[in-house]
Amino acid sequence: MRKRDHNVLTNAASLLICGLLAGVVVAAAAFPAVAMSGLAAKAGAETFGALPTELTVARAPQITYLYAKDGKTPLAAMYDENRKDVKLSDVSPYMQKAIVAAEDHDFYKHNGVDINGVARAFVNNQSGANSQQGASTLTMQYVRLAIAYSATHPADVVAATEDTSARKLREMRYALQIDKELSKDEIMERYLNIASFGNGAYGIYAASQVYFGKSPKNLTIPEAAMLAGMVKAPSTNDPTTKSGYPLALQRRDYVIQNMVDIGAITKEEAEAAKATKLVVKGKRAPNGCVATNKKEWGFFCDYFYRWWLQQETFGSTSYDRERRLKSGGYAITTTLDVQAQTGADKAVRKAKSVNSKEAAMVAVVEPGTGRVRALAVNRNYKLDDPKNPQNKPHSDPKQRAKGKRGNYPNTVNPLLTGGDGITGYQAGSTFKIFTIVAALEKGIPLSYTFNSPQQFKSEYIIDSSSPAACPGTHFYCPTNSGLKAGGVQNMWSAFSASTNTFFVPLQQKVGAENVVDAAKRMGIQFRASNDAKFASTKDAAHQWGAFTLGVSQTTPLELANAYATLAADGKYCEPIPVQEIRDPDGKKLDIANPRCEKRISTEVARAAVDAARCPVGDNSPTTKCGSSRTAANVRGVVGKPVAGKSGTTDSEKTAALVAMTKQYAVAGIMADPDWPQTNKKMGHNVPDGINPPVYETLRAAMQGKKGIEFEPPGQKISVGDQRSIPDVKCQSVDTAKSRIEGAGFEAVVSDARVASSCPPGTAAGTSPDDRTIKGGVVTIQISSGGGGGSPGNPPGNQPDRPGNDRPGNRPGG
Repeated sequence: MRKRDHNVLTNAASLLICGLLAGVVVAAAAFPAVAMSGLAAKAGAETFGALPTELTVARAPQITYLYAKDGKTPLAAMYDENRKDVKLSDVSPYMQKAIVAAEDHDFYKHNGVDINGVARAFVNNQSGANSQQGASTLTMQYVRLAIAYSATHPADVVAATEDTSARKLREMRYALQIDKELSKDEIMERYLNIASFGNGAYGIYAASQVYFGKSPKNLTIPEAAMLAGMVKAPSTNDPTTKSGYPLALQRRDYVIQNMVDIGAITKEEAEAAKATKLVVKGKRAPNGCVATNKKEWGFFCDYFYRWWLQQETFGSTSYDRERRLKSGGYAITTTLDVQAQTGADKAVRKAKSVNSKEAAMVAVVEPGTGRVRALAVNRNYKLDDPKNPQNKPHSDPKQRAKGKRGNYPNTVNPLLTGGDGITGYQAGSTFKIFTIVAALEKGIPLSYTFNSPQQFKSEYIIDSSSPAACPGTHFYCPTNSGLKAGGVQNMWSAFSASTNTFFVPLQQKVGAENVVDAAKRMGIQFRASNDAKFASTKDAAHQWGAFTLGVSQTTPLELANAYATLAADGKYCEPIPVQEIRDPDGKKLDIANPRCEKRISTEVARAAVDAARCPVGDNSPTTKCGSSRTAANVRGVVGKPVAGKSGTTDSEKTAALVAMTKQYAVAGIMADPDWPQTNKKMGHNVPDGINPPVYETLRAAMQGKKGIEFEPPGQKISVGDQRSIPDVKCQSVDTAKSRIEGAGFEAVVSDARVASSCPPGTAAGTSPDDRTIKGGVVTIQISSGGGGGSPGNPPGNQPDRPGNDRPGNRPGG
């Protein structure tokens, strides 16, 4: 604090006189009969001198401002009190003069307590006049407000404002001390920033915005006079009400005249100011996530708000954290990417209207940082008005029969991020990526093959009454779409065609518990109670046969972040909605830094991404995708190197797609959040399906950015230990099978017959016919005779079958 020079004798005299007069004035107010006695004066001096002089002043509540990632685009404001401190140099000189004219003519002359004012108050109050005077200076008023704002208990707030002699004495004592420690300008600045101006406006910055929509630096004489006139009675002199307008005008003119009396303005200026019509054209500052800069950004804002309430850095309880957010005056640069968010908002609303039961949900995450760049859904972030409801009848027939309304078009539920009862949605075959990761971590390369039948009898035990059980057994028996065989597949081709009867045996080989563990490490949280039960222990997870087919619930944010982990070469980053937080003093807080750790090896991550390029129509020099791709047009639409996967559940109750570049991972899920057992079918690559919102969002996010090529995996993790296949041409089937198995391969006899120079019924050759991975599948092709050359290598992939990525029936129990 900057001290001002004071004459020692003057200060001492002030203390003595204030003490004596304080005792007399207080006594006069409470006991008029003894007001002039020596006892009153002596008690006043002794009591006054014993009061403490150190005033601890806490910072008054400030607005917290949220911005997009550019640090400039406003996102939202959050506050308990609409206040933002400003420097006195940023306040109009007219405002400073007006507040002196309205509240304390001698502000620049006295030492914090107006001795003449105290005497006048005593005489006035003794005379029996109708109006009682209190002799409070601006400094004393500041003391009163500072004590109230620094209080830690409601009783202290009451004590700071109650009309008692003790309060008056305390204010005088502190005012004298503050006047010694601070300059008049410093006191004026603090007063203007702490005073209340009504209509939720605290401090001169908020008042200027609320009433005139301008900066306090630009306030005119009549505007400054009106605001100065409000601090004494902001509710009574409220110019926004019919009854308060004439009173505000009268009070304004009174202050203008006082400005003339103290020499602050000329008579001519005063006449012109009084002749100015009082026009209030500002508005109360928007507050919270229901009043974001753009209405579509409410869900991102809500995600930030929930994230903040979980950070122990801001307090030990959620209540403390909320108070700190709404009073701390932070400047928060969020991770919201306006370009990506705008593209996502446009895409989801293009696919489904806000009045649709289906929610088209899209989340965008930046690989390598976890920064959430966009969250969009075809809903309005707002509470439905119970007096004038806009929400449609509930989509669940049982709830609709009870007269309940659904959560569309309006909702504040965290549909994209989970929480408050939102546990997520099944994402179908997008979960097969976790099986690939677990298999690669076990040393199984991408080229590993299975002969995928139309139905696979697994070792997973389920309820025998489940439709997913093999008839007459308690074993889980998944199928492919249309009960068609998948043929011999590797990880590339099976992921590309989304062959269920490849991934269930692959999961069985590596252990479902390891697949679940991979999902956990990549950020899947298992919020649903049934999912949490399966994922709770290794033993429970070991029997989760359908996990690889995406029967667990997840959110778009979790799914995007899981795939982003792979795009970042295995570096998992906790999803985070902030990239910089500064306190009111401009100090940067470390809590906004990315929180990342290596959870998947680089080689495994790159190999998994290499397989994930297949479903979305992309290739690397190492990929062997085959002919079937479930979302083949993504690469062409985005126009950059991409990877990802589509997913569908039974009866198409949900649909999902993940598409990513090295810079952005976008996950979309279409579902009915109100009724998971919806009778609506969620589409994929149709105008109102989930695919267009995902790839259009990714295209918008990548616009103007250079595509970065994914690093291909190494030879070992791609093709593994390659061995030569024995030549069995023209041998008997039994001999051929024995030789192939003896060489360390799995022999499969083809049902089809091919033209060959070998005798009918003998081996015409193998597929593949040269080399394959140790332990891989080798198909023996049967000769039909009739001559002909080498049978060659028939394709191992089935033609693209829509819905081949559906999980089939989930396990019972």
